[in-house]
Amino acid sequence: MRKVIFMLSIVACATVTAQSTWKADNAHSKVGFAITHLMISEVEGHFGEFDIQATADEEFSNPDFSVDVKTASIDTDNDRRDEHLRSGDFFDAEAHPSLTFKTTSFEKTGDKTFKLKGDLTMHGVTKPVTLEGKLNGIITDQRSQKLKAGLKLTGTVDRLAFGVGSDTPTLGDEVEMTINLEMAQQ
Repeated sequence: MRKVIFMLSIVACATVTAQSTWKADNAHSKVGFAITHLMISEVEGHFGEFDIQATADEEFSNPDFSVDVKTASIDTDNDRRDEHLRSGDFFDAEAHPSLTFKTTSFEKTGDKTFKLKGDLTMHGVTKPVTLEGKLNGIITDQRSQKLKAGLKLTGTVDRLAFGVGSDTPTLGDEVEMTINLEMAQQ
């Protein structure tokens, strides 16, 4: 009987801390950015095609993210500007079709806040970046009966450090990223 109880407690502990895959629901998620233009205004945009996955438990604690964003999917609501951003002057989407992020560490900073560090690869250059995160909540989706988590990630990236664009007084060097995610447990 002791062996059965011991085995059941091991299974229960493993179930509580079991990691599973979570995927972004792209219809309810957005990978956005903003950059200063002419030092007086901000231009906003987003990437329409992305694959964001995380490995995490049911409380979405200590997530391990894997992100792949298609650079050709950039959209700033201006076709001419978007084509220029896809060109060799900026993202060079043909030579560098994706920008990627992979988690290297996770630090809980509050009840629902955290700091996410990882390696960002953009334009063929990999550098460490830090994102501030907020877990908005976790619910059971009434349709799928699966868990869904809402998150917001923010951070700033120096585009010149990644070789995106040139040093010009027309554009700011820093790009503010805002990533709103609705992730479904698989």
